[in-house]
Amino acid sequence: MIDMTAPQVHPVRPPRIFAFILLLLGACLLVGGGLLALLDGSPYYVIAGLALLVSAILLWRGRRAGAWLYLLMLIGTWGWALWEVGLDGWQLMPRVLLWTILGLWLLTPWVRHRLT
Repeated sequence: MIDMTAPQVHPVRPPRIFAFILLLLGACLLVGGGLLALLDGSPYYVIAGLALLVSAILLWRGRRAGAWLYLLMLIGTWGWALWEVGLDGWQLMPRVLLWTILGLWLLTPWVRHRLT
């Protein structure tokens, strides 16, 4: 018989779907950025891809450090984008919009409370 007076303890599951999405995006940035860097392009994509991969692994394990690393990558992305195109909104949007929206998702309570 189940004791209904005892508090129910639910295991806290890390945000693994989100981490998997970051892992895929990070791998794409790393591979594409590596090819671009070989052609004397910006090293930003390699750095951002590595940061996303490490962040994804930490988030998969439920570590809050993954969110902090993502924040550092987001700050770097904004800095790089502003340096590259200035305050031109149409050129800024494709560089920062997706990463900013994903960062806002990390701030939601249902994601934050799953990280230790």
